[in-house]
Amino acid sequence: MVEIDTILIKVASQCNINCSYCYVYNMGDDSWANMPNFISQETIESITKELADLKSAQQRPFAIVLHGGEPLLLGSRRLEFLLHSLRTAIPDSYCISIQTNGMLISDKILDLCSKYKTSLSVSLDGPESIHNANRVGHKGEGTYSRVIEGIDKLKSHPDASFLFAGLLAVIDPTSSPHRIYNFFKDLGAPNVDFLYRDGNHDKLPFGKASFQSTEYGAWLVELLDVYLADQNPIKIRILDDIVRLALGGIGIKEGVGVTDFGIAVIDTDGSVTKNDTLKSSYKGADRFLAHWNIHTHRLIDIFSSSEFADAHKLQRPASLICQTCPELQICGGGMPLHRWKSGSQYDNPSVYCNDQLLIINKVKSILCGIQQCT
Repeated sequence: MVEIDTILIKVASQCNINCSYCYVYNMGDDSWANMPNFISQETIESITKELADLKSAQQRPFAIVLHGGEPLLLGSRRLEFLLHSLRTAIPDSYCISIQTNGMLISDKILDLCSKYKTSLSVSLDGPESIHNANRVGHKGEGTYSRVIEGIDKLKSHPDASFLFAGLLAVIDPTSSPHRIYNFFKDLGAPNVDFLYRDGNHDKLPFGKASFQSTEYGAWLVELLDVYLADQNPIKIRILDDIVRLALGGIGIKEGVGVTDFGIAVIDTDGSVTKNDTLKSSYKGADRFLAHWNIHTHRLIDIFSSSEFADAHKLQRPASLICQTCPELQICGGGMPLHRWKSGSQYDNPSVYCNDQLLIINKVKSILCGIQQCT
């Protein structure tokens, strides 16, 4: 059986905003339209039973991420039923977190999350002009002010040190890394997880001129300079992971390094799918041929199947360029969705290959200089 690190549960198929770069709604896959708006009580009960069985079958703890759409659209009553149900299956030592746009955070929601030991990560791209360029409402209106209101409530809660897991930010390569970093630090974010923009060889990410260009890598190099100059920095996952890997350690999240992470997604109707970010490759890219569903199949059986194992192996690059690259142990080939190209499918280097090499070489040169000094 593939050991599972994270189960992402889609609790809402709708969202209260319309981010221009969203892989769920705006990159060609429309499967969300055929899903229930919200996860049902029956689906929650089926998930709870299966999680309890998985806990017994797998010694290593796994994490639960509540996702959407916007998961807080559930409202406090349905959210409490969900969190209570999950905690009957897995103890407090198992991480449960919510990825939210932050606009629906309320005192009642926070109290529930505190009660059931559930943290929140908020999506925020940077200062108002940067954030509002893409994270907009359904009428094109900016969402920044309401997100900040939600973050302020989160920070002021008595259990904020646990509840506030950090921020998720999508990189805008035209922005100033210095300005972005200082904004997040002044905001009091405990950490920031910067993400590459979704895209592939057929649909180049925003701001990237070609496969050979390094706009995102140059942005990260400048961010690294700012980061290292700060004597009391906030945590930045992608930079920390690259430094850790360059020193011979392991990464803590998919996208860099060669550690395999067992990931499964459960949709609002109970369907079990591959990593949902694959939706950006083509319609149905995240779907298994077996059409598994939590109501009719056991998670243990799914995770023991050859088809699930094949999907799990997709994390490792098949491209000979990647397999023979001296930086593979650090880069890991990047995210599978970034390798897609019609005809060769995922058998390609990441569209961010040269960006990855630029930031990796920068980190290695700094570490080499430090070692020479000591």
